[in-house]
Amino acid sequence: MAEIRTQHLLTLKLAVNGMQPIGETPSGNRRIGLVAGGTFEGPKLRGTVLPGGADWIIGRPDGVTTLDVRIVLQTDDGAAIGLTYKGLRHGPAAVMEKVNSGQPVDPSEYYFRTVVTFETAAPKYAWLNKVFGIGTGSRPPEGPIYDIFEVL
Repeated sequence: MAEIRTQHLLTLKLAVNGMQPIGETPSGNRRIGLVAGGTFEGPKLRGTVLPGGADWIIGRPDGVTTLDVRIVLQTDDGAAIGLTYKGLRHGPAAVMEKVNSGQPVDPSEYYFRTVVTFETAAPKYAWLNKVFGIGTGSRPPEGPIYDIFEVL
């Protein structure tokens, strides 16, 4: 089996505009984070995150937070790219309490990973329709930051 290789694709910084609590569901405590915008930058593309995306979050009984996010990227040359990712965030209870209360925490103290897909009609960026991305995340007080890597 071939080894899995990656290359850095972009760094994504999101601004979250509040949290809509839904409550306890059979899967766990559901809430929805409203994405107000953000920025992204990498060697092949850069631009802004359009407002209106959302993160459908579940706090599971086992202490894991699951993420299900859909956002729209707008490149600096005007192309629209749909970015979807699912993720997991977890760690020791004391560390996650700090993360969840908005305190700065070194990302090496907890697990925060994502699986990313893209969708675009822009010919220049059509190659994104054919790749998977994986990401590492951190959750500083100002909003989540992800380093996303293309799986080669």
